[in-house]
Amino acid sequence: MNLELSVFNFIHNLAGQSVVLDWLVIFLGSYLGYFLLAGFVLMLFREKDWRARFYYCAFAVLAVILSRGLLTEIIRFFSDRPRPFAVLSFEPLINHTAAAALPSGHAAFYIALALSVFLISKKWGWVYLFAALITGLARVIAGVHWPLDIAAGALVAALSFFVIKWALERFRPR
Repeated sequence: MNLELSVFNFIHNLAGQSVVLDWLVIFLGSYLGYFLLAGFVLMLFREKDWRARFYYCAFAVLAVILSRGLLTEIIRFFSDRPRPFAVLSFEPLINHTAAAALPSGHAAFYIALALSVFLISKKWGWVYLFAALITGLARVIAGVHWPLDIAAGALVAALSFFVIKWALERFRPR
């Protein structure tokens, strides 16, 4: 925990340095995801083939449900890891309950979505993956997650992506 605490303190020390940076952290950690979801819906509507559109939508929904809805909650049931603001007694930039932190639900959700976007477009997949990682970093700066929470969320998302990819492989449009 000492190494993670040192990394957390290094990253979290960016909070409170500037009103503009704090606003950016709040936006990235709380609201960027809505733009990612809207962009994904637009990508689906741009797809001409209805079968491909259905496949991409089903893939992303199943990956997100497995990642955020099932695996994250199962892990949290067995691991009651407290959030940094609860352990270190400070007010986080993002209002949050003191519920279990490991793994990060935001990281699990948005990284699963980003990996699903790779099926539609590699270029946009990289953009989404970068945005998802920035969202995770912002949540560490805001003080609502430890760095390991974000890494665990990413691992859960990757596992979910590959499980859904394996399960839906025979339905993939050619």
